Amino acid sequence: MGNINDGYGRDLDLNLLRVFMVVAEEGSLTRAASRLYVTQPAVSASMRRLATFVGAELITRQGRGVALTARGAELLTAARAHLEPLIAAATAAPRFDPKLSTATIRFGLADGLESVILPRLIAQLRAEAPRMQFIVLPVQFRTVEESLLSSKIDFAVTVADELPKSILRQPLTAHPSGPKAFVCLYDARFAKLPRPLTERAYFAQEHIVVSYAGDTRGIVEDALGKARTVRVSVHSFGYIADLVEGSPLVATVPSLLAGHLIRARPHLRAVPVPFSLEGARLELLWSRATDDDPAGRFVRDVVANVVGSLEGKSAKPLARSGAVRRTR
Repeated sequence: MGNINDGYGRDLDLNLLRVFMVVAEEGSLTRAASRLYVTQPAVSASMRRLATFVGAELITRQGRGVALTARGAELLTAARAHLEPLIAAATAAPRFDPKLSTATIRFGLADGLESVILPRLIAQLRAEAPRMQFIVLPVQFRTVEESLLSSKIDFAVTVADELPKSILRQPLTAHPSGPKAFVCLYDARFAKLPRPLTERAYFAQEHIVVSYAGDTRGIVEDALGKARTVRVSVHSFGYIADLVEGSPLVATVPSLLAGHLIRARPHLRAVPVPFSLEGARLELLWSRATDDDPAGRFVRDVVANVVGSLEGKSAKPLARSGAVRRTR
């Protein structure tokens, strides 16, 4: 057959080997054609092409059928040894056991989700996949596309704007909107907020905002066109509880995050903001190229169930398109 590199250069069609194996098993071009659901001339043409590639006759006429030549018998032995395992591997159902998997999964979490989601998520993953390894990285709507397309992460849980079709997306929460979607977080020992909170009382407070752009604008300024008295601007929700506790400063945060912070800090309180704010829904995002990875799919399912349990509902079905608005 010559050097194997020469063979690759001549573009061997592996389907020719499949046809050859069926011909050898049937001992007849006609019966092989019937089994392969092609015509007898097509089988004959395939055999001629393979013989040309090999440089030797592989079959010879024998009675009403065909028999292998010595070179054909040699090729059949080699083809069975290599082609049949390839076919079996290609057609076998994927096997994945999370209890035994040692896969490493890298995923991104939006700011503010680390303390809300991560402890429960890791606890469940340790119970169901004790040998897997997890690397958690920060992401946000400006960075998630590049992180996914460059394979820095396998999936992300965040909010996002428009994304290319190569990124799949599953909504984990509804669009947060209405007066209860966002709350004003404060320390009841230092800030006295009326209930219900009025717009006048809200704007009379001194505020902390989270701004990824490094300015003093946030979702309230974007939605209402009115500026708050901002004393502190930080780049992460991770600072909010420490700054609010023990001070008269207040912060406008998503209800899901506020509930978690209040449970950990008994002096903190939350009251719905006195106007409707529409934020961005939380989504699970991953590359289409990794959609069929069994380890990644397993972890994504666990994430969806954990977030669903936090909201008191099951995970939503897969949604592969649709834009969401960003929020700060």
